[in-house]
Amino acid sequence: MDKKTIIGLVIIGLILSVFTILNQPSDKELKQQQEEAAMIDKKEKETEKAEKKATIIENKKSVVASQLKPKNDANGKQISTDKGLVFVNSVTKKDTVIAESNVKNQMPSAAEKGELIRLENEKLIIDFSTKGGKVAAVYLKEFESYKDYAKKTKTQKKDKNEKITPLLLFSDGDAVNELVFPLNGKKIKTGNYIFTVKSQTKNAITFELDLGDGQKIANVYNLKKDAYDIDYAINIDGFGGKVNPKSIKFNWETAFKKTERLFSEQRRVSTVCFNYEKEGFDYLSEMGDDDQVAEDKIEWISYKQSYFSMFLRPENGFAKNGTSLKVKQYQEGNIREWTHLKDFSTKANLDIDDSDNTTVKMNWFFGPNDYETLKSYDQNYDDVLNFGWGLFRWINLYAVQPLFNFLASTGMGLGIAILMLTLILKFVLMPIQWKMFVSSAKMRILKPEVDELAAKYPNKADATKKQMEMMTLYRESGASPLAGCVPMLIQMPILLAVFRFFPSAFELRQKPFLWAEDLSSYDSVWDFGVNIWPYGDHMSLFTILMAGTTLVYTYLNSGNMQQPQQPGMPNMKVIMYIFPFMMIFFFNNYSSGLSYYYFISTLVSILIMVMIKQFFVDEEKLKQKMADRKAANSGAGKEKKKSKFQERIEQMQKLQQEQKNSRKK
Repeated sequence: MDKKTIIGLVIIGLILSVFTILNQPSDKELKQQQEEAAMIDKKEKETEKAEKKATIIENKKSVVASQLKPKNDANGKQISTDKGLVFVNSVTKKDTVIAESNVKNQMPSAAEKGELIRLENEKLIIDFSTKGGKVAAVYLKEFESYKDYAKKTKTQKKDKNEKITPLLLFSDGDAVNELVFPLNGKKIKTGNYIFTVKSQTKNAITFELDLGDGQKIANVYNLKKDAYDIDYAINIDGFGGKVNPKSIKFNWETAFKKTERLFSEQRRVSTVCFNYEKEGFDYLSEMGDDDQVAEDKIEWISYKQSYFSMFLRPENGFAKNGTSLKVKQYQEGNIREWTHLKDFSTKANLDIDDSDNTTVKMNWFFGPNDYETLKSYDQNYDDVLNFGWGLFRWINLYAVQPLFNFLASTGMGLGIAILMLTLILKFVLMPIQWKMFVSSAKMRILKPEVDELAAKYPNKADATKKQMEMMTLYRESGASPLAGCVPMLIQMPILLAVFRFFPSAFELRQKPFLWAEDLSSYDSVWDFGVNIWPYGDHMSLFTILMAGTTLVYTYLNSGNMQQPQQPGMPNMKVIMYIFPFMMIFFFNNYSSGLSYYYFISTLVSILIMVMIKQFFVDEEKLKQKMADRKAANSGAGKEKKKSKFQERIEQMQKLQQEQKNSRKK
């Protein structure tokens, strides 16, 4: 392996390092990962306990409240004392005095909470609330959270027919979908009102809000058979002349629940995505709080997390003016800090022209970030999948993804599918590796002569002469410094493409292989019980194997690594040996499927290199061939015509010498 090849490898290594660093959680998150796991369980238990306690208290209050009736005098007016209003308990027949300021708290109404009504199909369970006539909670019947999945793994339950606990995307209190508009000098938010159920069937429900004077708003929901999406319509009637249709805004807010193993990673990749009518796909920052005012008409909006998303697509889009999107992280001490990902919110202009009798139709998707599923909607939903940008995304979409899906469809385990994918890619790239090995062998053969030239011209002033003679040596012997670097650069897009593919591949979610219980998350063979910065709180065996094979590959190629010829230049051999150790820290929290792929890929590269060296390339014959070519190109004493590059080098050398001589005078 020549110096140029080493530089190419270092560049690739640095790019991978940058990609990895950019995808790593912050230092604060790394230090808190172990604490997060414990705190999340503690918070969930406390929340569950508090919710149960609150339910009991609320039920008791409701029972007591339902028993209390105002005690009226002969004129029908409620009796009051200096301590408050008098009520009579219809069960005990005893009087109860409640301070007037506390009557509202002591006598809760149904309007404060609302009633939940559940509908479901083969894919979804949706709880609708009469408060706001909204979607209050969504469950995915075919999937489960990592917490529920891990329970089965630990108890070694492997019954395929065993029922799973549906995955909860968000629960009552985590989401709002409402209209906001001014009416009679007041700001109306339909999410604060109790709707009545106008009609209900097995797969459809209609909520209606009557504001009087013929002013009505209806939310209509229809679940489809065996589908992740529902039809959603808003009927607005009777507001003509009282409400400007352009002032009616749609407010959509959601906070996703934690569902995956590594909370910090799931939270890090969560954001708001959207598709402009003209400019196409865009998204808010994943790294922190962000907001954006619409710059064009929006076709759809998505609240996206690591493996599940929601898409809201109005039939006529959201208008530019008055539409804004926002994502916000939780600050320390927030009640949702350990249980939810981020707050997503949208204020959208429905772009309606009539507030007297109009209907806004939308389609609402709740489902997995599975490429085939999203692609089937033909709305560019698959753009939310982070398969990389430009060339890297094309490689994943049109090569890696189809090939991987084909292998997985054969029924083989996903671990075997990754192995087969690796072997196929390495077979396709074998001619490139052959070219790299032959180039490396040529440079290794020429190394003694290159060292002689370095010893012959040790001074900086002779650098031009040395470079010219080295170029002549390479040309006459048929070797090229770029012959090893260029093939490596050709492989780089595939190397970086799979770096994005495996962490985004929904197919790997909760799929075990060997000791890895979930290929979409890190594998752990040793949980430390304490976070060791910057390594983490566990040991990933696939990461160690990947780093080990990379170290072996580096060692096998180290014989041709050239030492720096100039003072101050970095030692390439040292850099190449440091990189495998850096991998241990960078990839410890990454998808075990990704580490497994790199481990197999490097191992196969080592085997191919050994096979080429032992059975296909005879270095002695190659050495003799290079010597014969060099002798033929030397012209056996005849003056050989110089190349244009050599002529330019000589002209530059003469110019430098003339300038040096003139300075001496």
